[in-house]
Amino acid sequence: MRRLAAAALALLAGCGGPTREPPAPLAFEGLPVAGDLAFAQRSGFTDCWEDTTAMRCRRAGVMLLGFGPYNGAVDLDGSNGGGGFDQLILWNDWDQDSFLPVLAALKERGWKVCYTGQGNRGDQGIYRHEGVAARISIDLSYWGKRRLRIIPDTTGGGETGC
Repeated sequence: MRRLAAAALALLAGCGGPTREPPAPLAFEGLPVAGDLAFAQRSGFTDCWEDTTAMRCRRAGVMLLGFGPYNGAVDLDGSNGGGGFDQLILWNDWDQDSFLPVLAALKERGWKVCYTGQGNRGDQGIYRHEGVAARISIDLSYWGKRRLRIIPDTTGGGETGC
């Protein structure tokens, strides 16, 4: 009986804590893409709230490649954010086409795009560029708000497939 009680207490003590070490800091165009809570907050993502297993920090007025403003958020692992974050999420509350100029600017700069799903229609457009440590993913089919996510790209951007 004591073993069972000790095991239950050990499980409860771990609830809400991070399940990983924070990733190394990574920024794209001055925006945080991965890192720890302090990096997110130094980047202006200071409107934070805790959940039982995660923390979300938001910032309004985010600009990307000169376009915006967008709302932005990073989702951190652990109720105290101790496990860090590994993507930046942007959205516009009212204009689902507000990312079109960003996508055009990426193509002008030589970024390649591929699509998940069927042919040129699908769930995501994935943008990559050789030598860039981040990739950009945008919702193509969506309900509600369209998201643009900036995610670390461990392939170095040279991978052409999704």
